[in-house]
Amino acid sequence: MYEREENPRNVTKADLVVGLASYMEADNIDYPTAQADKGLKQYYGDKSSVIVNCDNASPDGTEQVFLGTTTETPKIYITTPPDTPGKGYNFENMFRKLLELDGEALVCIDSDLESVTPKWVKYLAEPVMEGYDFVAPLYSRHKYDGTITNNLTFPLVYGLLGKNIRQPIGGDFALSKRFAEHLVCQPWHRTTEEYGVDIFMTLNAVLGGFKCCNTGLGAKIHKPSAPKLGQMFIQVVSTAFLTIIKNVHLWKEVSEVEQQKLFGLQELDKPQDLTIDREAIEKQARIGFFQSQSCLEKVLSADLYSHYVKMFEDGPIEITAEEWATTVYDMISAYKSMGNMISVIESLKGLYFGRALTFMNQTWKMSSEKAEKEILAQAEIFFQQRDYLIKKIDN
Repeated sequence: MYEREENPRNVTKADLVVGLASYMEADNIDYPTAQADKGLKQYYGDKSSVIVNCDNASPDGTEQVFLGTTTETPKIYITTPPDTPGKGYNFENMFRKLLELDGEALVCIDSDLESVTPKWVKYLAEPVMEGYDFVAPLYSRHKYDGTITNNLTFPLVYGLLGKNIRQPIGGDFALSKRFAEHLVCQPWHRTTEEYGVDIFMTLNAVLGGFKCCNTGLGAKIHKPSAPKLGQMFIQVVSTAFLTIIKNVHLWKEVSEVEQQKLFGLQELDKPQDLTIDREAIEKQARIGFFQSQSCLEKVLSADLYSHYVKMFEDGPIEITAEEWATTVYDMISAYKSMGNMISVIESLKGLYFGRALTFMNQTWKMSSEKAEKEILAQAEIFFQQRDYLIKKIDN
């Protein structure tokens, strides 16, 4: 869905498309645009290429900065109508533009990245050129950056779909024309048109039987965030739960976890620094839990709910990985059966903060490498407990 396109060099065909999704990125978009241009010329100079900025009618001059960035590669600017925000709308426009240009591959790069290099174009595009349909990023990240990834999307993809895709909502992907055709034909939920689009892509790649891999990109240096909720949390988790529930028949028979081939960098850089306020996270956990008690009592198993009430009222917050997996699976089951599905996701917020806090307390003095092993161990627990969810959904 787009209102306007600016195509100064009248590009009608391109083998390789680099897409930058944006909203209010005038201060940042010139850098990834320039790096993409260098990568396309250095590694794919024999192919026709274009850089496409899919924007949400940013009022800050993102369009002017993008089109004004000096590049050898032609550029196209596409925007949704004003007051139509949503990352998913931008990605959908990218997919459709790839098909319109009859391109072989689409490389998607976050427009706020400070760590993108020309080699990222190669690392992301190369697997598609070798026959892969979906390429997910692998970064070194601070152990407390990406808590939605670490505690929800990664363990769900690992535990239910049986795929070791470490960054299923990383923001930087590549995909084939074949997979883009599949995506535009899928039903897009409202949350998919917003921040839910990344997990929508990953889940559909796996559930659709497309050939998937990871590619090493080094460190992810961007606008970091501690655990955050708001609309991003609601949109990502809603999209994940909805897609999982609608496709139980495609994943319930999974019996093992498949390791994905790794392209790109085999050893990653030092992760970005991040400042964490554990007291603020604990406060959010307690507030969120008590605000959602009536819903939690309905959706959680009786023993687990009673355990949480005692924990949040009288003691320190210590949610084990086993308890967290049971909690998430109870929530998915409730999401399927309850009328007000968003209230289920809202009720998860306090416990999500509680699990993030528990992980921080357990790993505070650990290196990122050791903390990463704990994240993987949690995903293994999600896999071990998958039958619990299957039985609940079947009943």
